[in-house]
Formats: sequence, structure tokens, C-alpha cells
Amino acid sequence: MGRKDSVWSLGDGQPPEDIDKQIETPPLSTLLIEKPQGGSITVGGDITFIAKVEAKDLLRKPTIKWFKGKWMDLASKTGKHLQLKESFDRFTKIHTFEMHIIKAKENYAGNYRCEVTYKDKFDSCSFDLEVKGVCSPTHQFTISTETCTGIKVILSQEDAGELDFSGLLKHREPKQEEAPEVDVWEILKNARPDEYEKIAFTYGITDLRGLLKRLKKTKKEEKKSEAFAKKLDPAYQVDKGGKIRLIVDMADPTVDLKWYKNGQEIRPTPKYIFEHKGTQRILVINNCQINDDAAYSVTAGEEKSTTELFVKELPIKIVKELEPVKTTVNERIELECEVSEEGAKVKWMKNGVEVPTGVRSRYRVKCEGTKHWLIIDDAIKEDTATYSLMATGGTTEARVQVDLKPLKILQDLQDITIKLGQPMKLHCEILPVNVPGRWYRNGQLIQPSERLTILHRAKLEVESCTLHDAGDYTFVPEGYSQSLSAKVHIIDPPRVHLEALNAPDNTVTIVAGNKLRLEIPISGEPAPRVVWMKGERVSRTGIDVNVCVRVRAETFPDHTCLTIDVTEREDSGNYKIVLQNEAGEDTASVKVKVVDIPDAPGAPLVPVVGGDWCSMTWDPPYYDGGSPILGKHTLEACTYCLVICQVFMQLGMFSSTSLTHCFWIIYATPGTKIQAVQLVLMVLIIYLSLDYIPEVFNLCVRIEEVWGENVALDWTPPKDNGNAPITGYTIQKADKKTMEWYTCVEHYHRTCITIGELVVGNEYFFRIFSENMVGLSESATTTKDSAVIVKEGMHLKNPEYIDYDFTEAPKFTQPLINTFAIAGYNASLNCSVRANPRPKVIWMKNKITILDDPRYRMFSNQGVCTLEIRKPSPFDGGVYTCKAINELGEAQVDCKLEVKGQSM
Repeated sequence: MGRKDSVWSLGDGQPPEDIDKQIETPPLSTLLIEKPQGGSITVGGDITFIAKVEAKDLLRKPTIKWFKGKWMDLASKTGKHLQLKESFDRFTKIHTFEMHIIKAKENYAGNYRCEVTYKDKFDSCSFDLEVKGVCSPTHQFTISTETCTGIKVILSQEDAGELDFSGLLKHREPKQEEAPEVDVWEILKNARPDEYEKIAFTYGITDLRGLLKRLKKTKKEEKKSEAFAKKLDPAYQVDKGGKIRLIVDMADPTVDLKWYKNGQEIRPTPKYIFEHKGTQRILVINNCQINDDAAYSVTAGEEKSTTELFVKELPIKIVKELEPVKTTVNERIELECEVSEEGAKVKWMKNGVEVPTGVRSRYRVKCEGTKHWLIIDDAIKEDTATYSLMATGGTTEARVQVDLKPLKILQDLQDITIKLGQPMKLHCEILPVNVPGRWYRNGQLIQPSERLTILHRAKLEVESCTLHDAGDYTFVPEGYSQSLSAKVHIIDPPRVHLEALNAPDNTVTIVAGNKLRLEIPISGEPAPRVVWMKGERVSRTGIDVNVCVRVRAETFPDHTCLTIDVTEREDSGNYKIVLQNEAGEDTASVKVKVVDIPDAPGAPLVPVVGGDWCSMTWDPPYYDGGSPILGKHTLEACTYCLVICQVFMQLGMFSSTSLTHCFWIIYATPGTKIQAVQLVLMVLIIYLSLDYIPEVFNLCVRIEEVWGENVALDWTPPKDNGNAPITGYTIQKADKKTMEWYTCVEHYHRTCITIGELVVGNEYFFRIFSENMVGLSESATTTKDSAVIVKEGMHLKNPEYIDYDFTEAPKFTQPLINTFAIAGYNASLNCSVRANPRPKVIWMKNKITILDDPRYRMFSNQGVCTLEIRKPSPFDGGVYTCKAINELGEAQVDCKLEVKGQSM
């Protein structure tokens, strides 16, 4: 049956699903400085209720709500009958909230409530509105005051839709049929209290509490009870934990009584005690609790007397305050507090935030009777805070200070010296044992790696030491100012690296007069002491080169250097290098060979002289210059010097000037001709023992070919090499216009070469010098002909273009995505692949290829691959793979499909 009348005309009602929600009420505090007061008006009149809040200590505007009854929020009912206003006075810092009721109707009467909240502060105030007078027939209730026998309530359709109580639970269209007049008050008067709400819902009564209050005020004609001389009072109130006595006087003491609680019969127990005193029948309820708040009734035959018992919950008071605690880490903390009631609900707070007490929390809460404990088993530094216990009747707090335990060093770090490549271990022992810490090397934090391991927080191991591992190591316990330090010294035995000298048999050859510099790499940690010696033993035949002026020995971190500014014959010999450090000693030898011009041979002897010949003998030179004598010549002495000189001229050793000198020596020398010949021969032999610069006679240079900007030259080596091997050639070029010579190549070893990058249009000549160990030849051989660099014509060459290769191995541009599907509804998996030639696409479930399964449909369009799963079940869940294959390769992507069952 739809409701025919309503109170508020505008706005929607509260959603039905919000009706049964429990309203969380924040802790009480004082915010209202002026509370709305109850009032009384006549039907059709206006009334205003005012609430004021002081904003001096508030950072923003507080939130206010107006309620009618227990749950009806009036913010959604504003309209022609209800207006809500608010204002703020900047000078007095006061918020003013007003509720205006316009043209009040009689059913506007009832209990109202104003609630104000700001952050964790809360305040509320209740007030009553009484509407007097007889309502017009157009209002919801028509109250007849002409007689005292009852009050008639007539339901009308005129204001239907303004406040639909039943519409809050289920929207219904109002029926157009006229409802017959119903005496609701008569029904309420004869009904049990537990049936009031059902009757109010049936007949659309919104303000049931106000209706019952008015019903109590009406004069009733009470019938005299035959069984009860005095019935139960309408209501009783008792504090929680207290005792209450429900008393009735019997007119007939012989009648049997039965007591009921919410319609259920009460049996005698220690909690419920039945007493008889004369005509009085008493129900004693001991230790009243919240669940004893109910409707009680007593029956005597057909008669019944009812009442309501209200149990008032007393505030939980703090009996024993929390005490401050000062302890150290890893200790157990117990905060104990005692309240006024057993099993009371309290809240533990840490710095104003509720302490988590879940299964994985470090905090445990214990309750025994009126005592409550907060236990922290293994305290840490972060547990230092202000802890408080909140009860409804008060709060207690205490400071908990957690300090670190005094650090005790059982075993300090020790300085160690270790060889390169050996394992290293650093270990210390401290109390408390489980204190974490950090390792530092030369002030830098050490991070664990494959080679370096940190064990048990205070132990460090290095698998194989390197030079970088040396330094100052420090272990810093976390939270302490103390630290443990040690020095690690890495040593490496010294070593001489002669392989870098790149000399056969470690022998170095140098021409006398040149500068010698030997650089030999060395290694060792710490840096070794280096000593250079010449000879095998320093004390007897060796010479310490470190004290010689002309010879210098220098030592650097990675090599040692021996320098001889001007080498001499005496510098030849074995040089010994001695390296020493605390890790060991190493030695090595280097042989230095200094070559120089040989000495003159011994004086020639002519033991036999023939008619036109003679025989000569002489001793080899005492010093051969550090290298073997290249040649010896045996000359026959003639009677006349001309024959001897002609022989040497044929050998190319004498010029005409030398021949003249020989004749002068013969004729100018006193004595016999034999003595003159001996003198000339001695001079010639000395001359023969010397190396000289080669000549270039018979060196033929020709131009083999000319093309583009290049010229190919070819030549033959000289017949006279200067008594030493030819070591190279120097090639020069000259422009015919200027004839200025420029060197093209030096120290060239072959007898043919190609000269490039010549200037087009020029004409060039070329010449070549030969070279041996003494130096370049005095003259050069020049080409007879010139080489002309001709300018060639330019030809256009069409470029060749290579076709672009569009082939490509498969590559997924969009991968599969993990998907959730619902059982019974089709699901699809999508991805995109790029490849040329077109790939073959294979779908797999849990690495098994999907073939000819009607539950799966596979599509591939322009690189987009789709797998459709028809009406999947939870068994279709798993890992799906899309694999693309062509001639150039393959690729695949995976995703996880999870199929959930349908929710009811």
C-alpha cells in the first residue's frame, strides 16, 4: 500500500542501501558555542533553529548536518518547506548555521539533531519541535480533538510524493484509489512495542517517535486491571554493570506470572532472580549489560504489563596510568594500563596514530580483566615515541625511549699484509652481535660483488686480491659513533720485463759516440729499489753505474731507465739490474755492444823481394771496432811504385791525385826503393781498413711507366757499396720548370718504386741516392728522360643503384597482453607482427601447438594476429604463445590468460 502524504516536497530520499549503514561517530568534543533550542509552533507557522561555532582555532569551515529522528538527513529535503543557511562573521570569527521550517505541518513535530565535525573533533545537540493546532483536511494527519476517546488519522493523496518513507526502500507509484480511514493510534495503542515499526511502515508514518510522545500526552481512559494492582512503569534505566528491580503489585496473589524479554520467557538464573514480597512480584536483573537493553513484559492470565529497560554504558576510566619506559634495542617492552571495566575496548596510539596489531605486526596487545598491555618483543631504535591508550572516559600516555646498547669490541680489526692474488679476510667481533654495519675502503662504501663478499655483517672476504684492494678499511656499526679500522697492505714480488726490450739475446748494439737510452719495464708492490751494475759482482769487478757522471740511472713507477750520453768503447759489457722490495728480489742482465772504427793494423813486413814482385805480411788491428774486419788486400811489390799504384787504381781505391802523392812519397823518401814501397803499402793498407761512403757509379735509373698521376721507377744497385751493405735509397723529384729537388721517399730498401700524387700537366725528373751505415752517397744518378703527367679527358660514369632489400625476419610490434576472461564469454588474444616474406603463424597453449580445435579460431590480417577462444572455462587458462616463422628467422610472444567463474 503506497503512502498518501509526505512532509518535505523537494529532493530525493536517502538511498535504501545507506539506511542500514552504521554511522561512525568521531570522539566527542566541544565545538558548538550556541546550540539550537527546542520550540513549539502552530500548524502553518514558521520557525528557525540556530547553531553557532567559534572558528578561532579552526583552519577551515566545519561540517554541519541536520537530522530528523535517527537517520533522516535533511540536506536532501531542502525546498519550499525547509531551508538551510550559513554565514561567517570575520570580526567575531563565528560560523552561524540556520535551519528554517516554513509553513509547518503537524507531522513536522519530532526530535531533531544537529551534528558538527572538524577533523577529529565532534559535537552534537538534540532538540524537539512541537506543532500545535488542528491540521486542515489537506494535510497528512487529521486529528480530531472534539472527543477524548481517540484520535483519527486520515490518509490523503493531495501531498503524495513529498516524503515517501516506504519509497526510501522501494520506489512505488502512488495508487489513485482512495484509502479508507484508519485509526492508527488505536492500532498503536493496542500493539506490542516490537510491532511499532511494522505498523509505521505499513501506514507510512515517518515520525513514529513523535507520534508515540503525543500519544502519551493524550488523556486515556484506563481500564482497571483485574490481575494487577500496579503495573510496571513505562520505562526503567540502569547503569551498565548495575542491578535493577522490576516490581508489580498483584490484585490476586494466586495468579501465576510469567516474565518475558523481547517476547521470550525468562527462566530463573543467577542473573535473573524472582522475588515475592506480599502482593509484590519482583524481577531482579544482576550485572546489567548492553544486551539486557530490551522490552520486558509480565503476564498474569490474559492481562499483560510491559516496560522498556535502558542500560546506560558508563565511560571507561583509567585506573592505572601508563608509566614511561627507557630501554635498549632488542629488549622487550611492556606498557601496562588498568581501566575501570573488564573487557573494555581501548585504542593504543603511537604519536597520535593507531598502532597496527595484525598478524604480521611487531606490536601485540594483551588483555586480562581490567588490565591491558602493549608488548614489543624486539625493540628497535624507531620504537622511540609517545604511546597512549584511549578509552571512552579518558586517555593516558607515556614516553618510550629506546637507546642503543653500549658497543663492546671483543676483537678489533687487525692490519694485514698479503701477497697479490691471495685471498683476504677481515673479521671483527662486537657486542651486541646482530648490530648491522657498513664497510668502507678509503672512505668509499663497499658494495658486495662476485669477488667480494660480506658475511655476518662484520666479516669481509676477497677471493683474489688486486692492487686496488689495498687501503684503509673501516667497519661502522649502524647507529654508533664508534668505528673499527685496519690497514691492508698488498705486496707483489719485483719483476724485470726484458721481453719489452725486443732485442735478440738481450744484446743492444750501438755506434760509438751516439746516445744510449735503455727503458726496461718493471713491476712490484711496493715500488722496488733499483740498482744498475756493470759486471757480475759489485765488490770486485762490477762498477755501480748510479755514481758515474756520464752514465745515469733513473727509476719511475713502472719502468727503469739507463742513459749513456756519449757511448765509448769501454761502455761495452754486461749490465745487471737488481730489484728489491719487502716481497722479494729479482735480477736481469742486458749486454751492451759499442761498435767503432777499428785500429790500424800492424807495420807491414817485406820478407822476400823478387825481381818484379815482393811478399808482404802484417798483423791485424788490436781493436776491430766491435765488428769483424770486412776485407784484406795482398799487394805485390814491384820495383817501381807505378805498378803498385796502378793496381790500386784498378781497384778503384786511388784517384789521380793519390797516385801523384804516391810518386812523391817514393822519390822523396830517402833510402832504398824497398823502404819506399813499404811506406806506400803501409799507407794504402791503412786506407783500405776504413769504411767509406759508397759511390753511385754504374747506378742506372729509368722510368718504366707513366699513367695518370703516377710514375714507376726502376734502378740497379751500385757496384761500389762503400765496403758496407746498402741499407736504403733516397728518391727525389724536380719539376722541369724550377728544377728544385724535393725528397719523396727516404730509407727505401727495394730497387723499384711508384711515385704518386704528381701534378697534372707538369714534367718531372727523378734522382736516387744510395745509403749505407756511414751515410748517403755524395752524388745521385738522375733519369735521362723526363716524365710528363698528361691531363686525361673526363668521362661521365652513370651511377649504379642497388635495389633495396625489403626482406625482414619476423618481429612483433605489439606483444600479447595478460588477459582476464569470464567463463562462458568469448575471449580474444591479439598481437601484431612485421615480416617479409609473409610468416607462418602458430598458436600454442602451454608450449603445445593448437591444431584443429573447434574451440579456437585463428585470424591473421595485415600483420594482426588474433586467437579467439569460444566460451572458455577455467581449464582454458594458461600461457598462450604466438610464434611467427619465415625463411629469415622466427619470433614469439607469450601472455597469461586467467579465466574466472561467473559470479552469482
